[in-house]
Amino acid sequence: MDAGRIIDTALKLIDEVGIQALTLRMLADALDSGTATLYRHFDGKDELLALVADRILGEARVPPADLDGLSWREAVAAAAETFYDTLRRHPHAVPLLAAQVPVGPNGLRARERLITLLLSHGFPVGLAARTFTAVGHYVIGFAIQQHGPGTPRPEDQAQLRDYYQSLDPATYPATTAAADELTSVPLHEEFRFGLDLLLDGLEQARRTAP
Repeated sequence: MDAGRIIDTALKLIDEVGIQALTLRMLADALDSGTATLYRHFDGKDELLALVADRILGEARVPPADLDGLSWREAVAAAAETFYDTLRRHPHAVPLLAAQVPVGPNGLRARERLITLLLSHGFPVGLAARTFTAVGHYVIGFAIQQHGPGTPRPEDQAQLRDYYQSLDPATYPATTAAADELTSVPLHEEFRFGLDLLLDGLEQARRTAP
């Protein structure tokens, strides 16, 4: 049994039951194997989860041809959108990306690729590094809040809107007036709005960087 099959099966189980519920016994049973076989590949669950996180990053890779001819802003936006879409497909696994710095093969390749792209567009090394980190934190943070375990369902948003509208408008005039906008913007539009604000700020920083 190869490590790739074990990692793929672990990700599938995490998608189904979540990180906390996953056990090595459960994983071994899904593979028709024993836990001793797993320990021949991994020291324990923590190492396995780190490799699952790197597996997700590999799934989020944008083909080089898709970035040809794009500005730095378009390329970063494409990478961020792809990363976000990947995390949406694995909501139970999103905390893995927040819990550790990704230093597996896919994480290293993604970091090297994006920082190299930024450097080629005139970013100083320090700003390129901070740009990579800021965009990654934004995508992961948004995904955790909006798609992670226990996040609001559409019906919860409707209840939240009704609650805002029920507040005393004399005490909360801005909240009651903005009740619909606070609870009805599609998540992808909200994601892109925040991403564009971040990219605007990064463009300003690039122009003024020494």
